[in-house]
Amino acid sequence: MSYLSMTNVGSMKKPVTAKKKAALKQKELPAVFEEPLTAYYKQLKVMPLTKEYSYADFKKLADKTPFTQQEWAAMLHLSERTLQRYAKTNAVFAPINAERAQQIAKVLQEGKQTFGKLDNFYNWLKREPFMLEGNLSLQSLTSYDGINKILTQLGRIQHGNFA
Repeated sequence: MSYLSMTNVGSMKKPVTAKKKAALKQKELPAVFEEPLTAYYKQLKVMPLTKEYSYADFKKLADKTPFTQQEWAAMLHLSERTLQRYAKTNAVFAPINAERAQQIAKVLQEGKQTFGKLDNFYNWLKREPFMLEGNLSLQSLTSYDGINKILTQLGRIQHGNFA
């Protein structure tokens, strides 16, 4: 008897148990495949503040930008009067305000990289550009979600995908 004829004999094979059948079903590929999302930007990572964020630190950032004090107050969820008081005493920002200032600094860095100058980025935001999720504006800088939308759109522009 040849080897082939012996392997075709039913008595030579081991029966497949229910346990093995369940393991085989788990290894099957899903019927629907999902395309991975393309990351156009680096996700904002919330870093713990290692030092206190004083008004002097904020002033270094604010002096480089075309934003008015009123716009900064809206973005940081502070009143203009509070910003003025912080300026007099070089007070320390609350952690949530300091974190927002750092997030905006990241957006400004990406805007400068995309448009070449901060003024160009500022003018682009003032025009309220359209994106798939809705229009962007300076108001977008007042929320974490809005900041991520701006970063997404900047990433799309950098990669040549304007939709």
